[in-house]
Amino acid sequence: MRPEPRPGKNILVVEDDTLMSGAMRMVLEWEGHHVTCAENGRDALDLLRSARHPDLILLDVLLPVLDGRQFLSEQKSDPSLSSIPVVVVSGVPSAASLEAAGHVLKPFQPEELLEVIRRQP
Repeated sequence: MRPEPRPGKNILVVEDDTLMSGAMRMVLEWEGHHVTCAENGRDALDLLRSARHPDLILLDVLLPVLDGRQFLSEQKSDPSLSSIPVVVVSGVPSAASLEAAGHVLKPFQPEELLEVIRRQP
């Protein structure tokens, strides 16, 4: 008997490169997740404060307007947002030192990205 598929997560992708965010969206939706995208940290925070919270945030570090480090600082200082897990997806190796639920180095392998997401509650 086939196991029941698990319901997908609601994931916010914060990425300014449209090709990269499109690739992530495609991989995630193929796996059954619902994806919303924001192009910078400010738009992501505005979205988080005005809509239902996602189950997980995938965050680039090098972003315009409000970068990933600034986003994390504001997100962690807001009690209504601080419990949302963040996985940093970045081509910047030093991003692995950021306090996050996980890290994926770009360019990512789809299975690696999905595995990090599966480990999140």
